[in-house]
Amino acid sequence: MSLDKKLLVSASPHDHSKDTVTRIMLDVVIALVPSLIAATFLFGYRTLIVSAVSVGTCVLVEYISRIVMKRHQTVGDLSAIVTGLLIAFNVPVSMPLWMVVLGDILAIVVVKQMFGGIGMNFVNPALAARIMLIASFPTEMGKWNAPLSWKTETVTTASPLNAIKEIYRGGEITSDSFDGLPSLLDMFLGKRAGSLGEVCAVALILGLVYLLVRRVIKLTIPLSYVGSFAVIMFIAGDFNLKFLAYEILAGGLLLGAIFMATDYTTSPINFKGQVIFGIGCGVLTALIRLFGNLPEGVSFAIIIMNILVPHIENLTTPKPFGTVKEKKKKEAEAK
Repeated sequence: MSLDKKLLVSASPHDHSKDTVTRIMLDVVIALVPSLIAATFLFGYRTLIVSAVSVGTCVLVEYISRIVMKRHQTVGDLSAIVTGLLIAFNVPVSMPLWMVVLGDILAIVVVKQMFGGIGMNFVNPALAARIMLIASFPTEMGKWNAPLSWKTETVTTASPLNAIKEIYRGGEITSDSFDGLPSLLDMFLGKRAGSLGEVCAVALILGLVYLLVRRVIKLTIPLSYVGSFAVIMFIAGDFNLKFLAYEILAGGLLLGAIFMATDYTTSPINFKGQVIFGIGCGVLTALIRLFGNLPEGVSFAIIIMNILVPHIENLTTPKPFGTVKEKKKKEAEAK
């Protein structure tokens, strides 16, 4: 019997899909385009420079890494482009380019390629780069340009998250507590200080809708992430809806929940695991924002939950049909 006539036995699942890594990564890039356009309008042409340098560095470094490690090339799968864009979206527009390059190298070489390449990294490369940049260059990572200041001259401003934390620590929260902050409409449209890709909620939601329509991601992780975060913040803010709205729109919550917590490699694959993962991200983000020294907690929360993913999957993966539980097996053997 010829080899092609034999039955091949392999482990489940056996569901075939027309989707490829390249197609999925292309969809993510398309979903990020609205945020790139919004950031360019809000922060000027340097947005494109930072993004181009970050993407170019990630692609080049991955290409060289694969040659040095004597592995087949993977730059064509577009994953390096996604990582480069996400790193750019996680830094201020004024970030020195050489610092962005350092973050790119860490993400691609250390976090991704040293662990085997795409699908083998245990934490999100872009978030690991952001945390490294925060730890190494806190001043530059906390220097925010005012939106639309590029039309006149560069003006630095404070992040709304710092003001919101002071409001929370100040005690009683009223509607007048937010007078010094941008309006909620401005926050929704992105007219506030922040990293390049996190400021415009409209653009991020458009990206989310595209990914859902294309079935690249499911709503499970973003919904459980933002939902659990919202519950804690609603209680912590004395049930003040305005406080809750500012907490959701300020910082990188939506960017993290939509584009980084949903990373296939570093998130659970089953429904129960995704719910636990999303809730864990939401709870940790809320606790860090409320009680931590840093105003933001998205990066640290997702990274911590990335590390816990193997344990979450062990606890939530359904048992194969016909498997006998260990306790019942022992009882049967005893008889």
